[in-house]
Order: sequence, then structure tokens, then C-alpha cells
Amino acid sequence: MSVGLFTVLRDRNARVYLTGVIVSGFGDSAMLLASGVWVKELTGSDGLAALVGFCAWAPVLAGPLLGNLADRTRRRTLLIATSLVLAVVMTAPAAVRSPGDVWLLFTVLTLVGAGTVLTDAAETALIASAVPGELRGDFNGLVRSAVESTSLLGPLLGAGLFTLLGGPAVALLNALSFLLAAAAFWLIRARETAPVRRPRGSWAAETVEGVRHLWRHPTLRPLVVAGGCAMAASGLSSTATYALLDTGLRRPAAFAGVLTSVQGLGSVVGGLTAGAFLRRLPVHVLSALGLTLFALGALARGTGLLPVVVLGSLLIGLGLPWPLIGALTTVQKETPEELLGRVAATANTLVFAPTGLALLAGTALVTTVDYRVQLLAAAGLGVTVAALLAVRGRPAPFRPPT
Repeated sequence: MSVGLFTVLRDRNARVYLTGVIVSGFGDSAMLLASGVWVKELTGSDGLAALVGFCAWAPVLAGPLLGNLADRTRRRTLLIATSLVLAVVMTAPAAVRSPGDVWLLFTVLTLVGAGTVLTDAAETALIASAVPGELRGDFNGLVRSAVESTSLLGPLLGAGLFTLLGGPAVALLNALSFLLAAAAFWLIRARETAPVRRPRGSWAAETVEGVRHLWRHPTLRPLVVAGGCAMAASGLSSTATYALLDTGLRRPAAFAGVLTSVQGLGSVVGGLTAGAFLRRLPVHVLSALGLTLFALGALARGTGLLPVVVLGSLLIGLGLPWPLIGALTTVQKETPEELLGRVAATANTLVFAPTGLALLAGTALVTTVDYRVQLLAAAGLGVTVAALLAVRGRPAPFRPPT
């Protein structure tokens, strides 16, 4: 494992990009947490506070359309420009002063969500030309570990800064993180081919072309669908957490922070080991193993025994990154460069859109059924998809249609 990781860290482009991911990840996660608290304090409404997360998530549904832009322009230029625009946009929350101003915060978060969808697609395409192919598994694992690390520490930073200086200070911190991300993208050196000039009015046709490539590909489709199922199962599991604490463990709600930290630690380890496993196992086998670990973790959380629940959280965190990293690495490997922006954005939509839907379903279920039923459903989904991936075997080579 260490050999692959050290090789990645010796690559200049990889180091620069990881620095940008860490900096921007801290800013984004801090702002998302602070925004929910900010709206709650201004309006007193739990529903409006929950709408913060929805605004950040909703643009992922437009991924196939937004990904078109990543194939029409040079990806590095697009990343720099988008980061600079988002830095300017993030200064707008400084004007939020009263309950009547929260619409501005929702608008900003939606724009940032759309920018994130666009940059994710462009980053996936740029990395395919900036980082050698043999390093991408380790690199994508490092990126996932970096994202999980910032997701753990960023909210603490956001909460502390919000308490001390208020919401506008957190917004300005996020704006600074976008500026630093733009600088990181500017420092990346990659040989990009000039984008193909496309006729006007072909946007819809090109979007369909990206979707068609992914859906007809015998390797990409099952891996991306498996990633989406993994995130849906994760949403079902996470919404049962407070019921688990209340009726199963009989612990205060604040104890959720302990379980979240343990799961985050598992995700960091899962990301760091993914590249080594990808060099030794077929990608569909690694995805199946990850889903199996997730299912075991969900079942362990249903026991209501504290040590077993903590172990289950660790297993969930360890297994969940593997199907995601496997799908992303395969998208980069199996997609022609001129389609990579659209296919990557479509893959991200199929992987991450189910999360929001599962959170809504889980929120409804947790009020009507025992939390163990919900955890059992999450485990059942994980192990079913793992079994389908395992028995599927190595797919036949893909032959693009003429």
C-alpha cells in the first residue's frame, strides 16, 4: 500500500491537486454546517435549516447537462474560472442579516452545488490526463480519504468560527478556499487536447451521447449502479442513527459524533487501501467486498450492543469508499477523452443522487418502523448488490457502436 501512496505523492500534479481538495473541502464542509445553524438561528425553523442540505445536493440531478460544459472547454481553464466565480458568489452571504435574507443563502448554496457538480466532472477528466494511469487507483483513494478527513474536521471549524465571528466569517473563509483551489488548478500541468468544436443546438444530443456510453458499457454500468446503491444504503443507515442512540444504546444524541468519527476513520483507511486492492483484485470484486463490509456493519449496528455498534460503524466507513473509488477509476479508464466530462458527470449523478432520495425515505421510515428494520433493509440492499457483482464475473470487452 505505502509504495503506491508514496509514488502518488511524488507526482507533482497529484500533490498540488490534493492540496486544493483539502483546502476547498474544509471551506465547503464548514460552510454547509454553519449555513444550517445560521438559518435555524435566523428563522427558528427546522425545516428551513434542513433545506440547506437539499440546496447543496439538488444540482447533482443536472449532472449530465452540466458535464457537457466540461467537454466543450479546456478542463483546467474551466476549473480555474469556476473556482474564481464561486469565490465571488460566496461573498454574498455577508449581506444576510434577517430572516427575510435567507433566500440569498439558499441561492448561493444552490449555485455552489452546481459549481461543485461542474468541477467534479472537469476534475475527473483533467486527472485522466494529468496523473499516470497506473497511479489513478491510489490517487482516487487518496482524494476520497482527503474528502472524508475534511468532512470530519471542517464542520468543527465551521461551528467554532460561526460561534466566534458569525456566518459571514465562515462564508468569507469558504470564498478564500475557492481562491486557493483556483491557484492549485493553475499550478497543475497537463497536456490537454483542444476540445472539439460542436455545432449550436447539439447540447441535448451530446448529453444523450454521454448517458448512452455509460449505460451501454458492460463494465461501467454495473459499477456505477453499485455505487449508487451503496450511497442509497448509506442514506438509509445514517437516518436510523438517532433512533439507534435513543432506543438501542440509550445514549444522548451528541454520541452520534462518536459514531460519525469512527465511520470517518474507517473511510480514511478504506480510501488509503483502495489503490493497493485495485492492483490485486478485479474492480467488481473490490466493489462487492466493500458492499459486503457495509452490510456487515449495518447488521452490527442493529444489535444495540455498544462495542458491536462501534465496530459496525468502522466497517461501514471502511467498505463504503471501495465501490465509489472503483466506479470513478473505471470511468477514467474506459471513457474516451472527448466524452469524459459528460460520462463523469452522469456517473456522479447516478452515484450520489440516490443519497438524497434515501435520506427522504429513511426520514419517513424511522418515524413508522423500528430502526432495526431500516438497518436490515440497508444491509439487504448492500449484500444483494455485492452478490450480483460477484457472480457477474469479468465482463466482455466493450465494443463501441459504429
